[in-house]
Amino acid sequence: MDLAGGSGRSCLAIVLAAGDGTRMRSSRPKVLHPLAGQPLIAHVLAAVAEAGVDAVALVTAPGHDAVVAAAKASVPNVQIFEQTERRGTAHAVLAARAAMEAGYDDLLVLFADTPLVRAATLQEMRRVLAEAASAVVALGFSAGDPKGYGRFILEADELVAIREDKDASEAERAVRLCNGGLMALDGRAALSLLDAIDAKNAQNEYYLTDVVAAARARGRKAKMLLADESELIGVNDRIQLAAAEAVMQARLRAAAMAGGATLVDPQSTFLSFDTVLARDVTVEPHVVFGPGVSVGEGTLIRAFSHLEGARIGRNAIIGPFARLRPGAVLEADVHVGNFVEVKAAHLGQGVKANHLTYLGDAIVGAGTNIGAGTVTCNYDGFRKSKTEIGAGAFIGVHTALVAPVKVGAGAYTATGSVITAEVAPDALALARARQVEKPGWAKEFREKNKT
Repeated sequence: MDLAGGSGRSCLAIVLAAGDGTRMRSSRPKVLHPLAGQPLIAHVLAAVAEAGVDAVALVTAPGHDAVVAAAKASVPNVQIFEQTERRGTAHAVLAARAAMEAGYDDLLVLFADTPLVRAATLQEMRRVLAEAASAVVALGFSAGDPKGYGRFILEADELVAIREDKDASEAERAVRLCNGGLMALDGRAALSLLDAIDAKNAQNEYYLTDVVAAARARGRKAKMLLADESELIGVNDRIQLAAAEAVMQARLRAAAMAGGATLVDPQSTFLSFDTVLARDVTVEPHVVFGPGVSVGEGTLIRAFSHLEGARIGRNAIIGPFARLRPGAVLEADVHVGNFVEVKAAHLGQGVKANHLTYLGDAIVGAGTNIGAGTVTCNYDGFRKSKTEIGAGAFIGVHTALVAPVKVGAGAYTATGSVITAEVAPDALALARARQVEKPGWAKEFREKNKT
């Protein structure tokens, strides 16, 4: 790895995720709550991976199997350690003692509930650690309201202590330089420094922040690095989760627009962590992108549409009020209009389905026109079946296609038909009862039912 100012130093990242998150009022572990379509912990691990560390250790609580699974989905070779007793943040880091003993130049300590940290910030922490020959680099911010945060205590440009709010004096509580929690430590000295920390404080816990005093007691330097306060938002409850979502959405929107997409009303457009919008894509107000969506150049996404797990080609028109579900693949120039739902279906180039239609488990050939009210009847109560429609077909209004069924290229289905058998190419299929008229029936019915 060529990080930390080009020095090629090795690095271990320890991610702390043992908290229960009781303030979330949820049966789901806190770090699995979604932010822009993926769990909090996945954002942290993505930043770690992008920063180019050599190894990752996760400290979690016993029984948090879902947290372990989410971590392994992001970093398959992550090392897992359990914190069986809760005695503070330094105690949590030491749960990964075996990983630290392998020997690394740098050690990064992160929290799985601080999801907005950027990879560039982690790299900068390592650079400062190496250049200043420091034992500790603590990441902090200048707080508008410092209440509740640990304070950075400085002498000249050196960090001499991090004082927890409950242990701070009145003068120290007036300091606005606050601890963000994340740290970079000299990997060769980290274990001895952490082992030197005691629990003589208001909480009777082993504070990670006391590593600063431990380093200075050994004649080592500690430095601070400041980041924007928004980058260090910790998520402990639903209110903070919403605040983090707002920051993440602002980042994603800015990146999309910088890449050439137009968001007509950015504040009402919601993106996922992996949304891909090509240049000259236009997104009208009140559109939601779930995970797994890519949109080709020149496509228009009209208002009040919801897209998830879908791939859309160039110059398509989607919506308004369209829903694209996982497995939807739309080629170039496709039109999917108001109140049309597409699921696990491939629509060829130039397909038009402009009104009130459901296309599920289907293959639709290029240039086909789907009439309003068409439904692919893909589920029989036990299994899903496929509908195949050839290129250039014309599906009449209110056609029900009972899968499994095929409609040949260039074929027509008549309005109101229920298609249960294969339709040959270029044929017209009519599958509806002949109209019967009973003269006077309506008048007799009304007379009979008068009260």
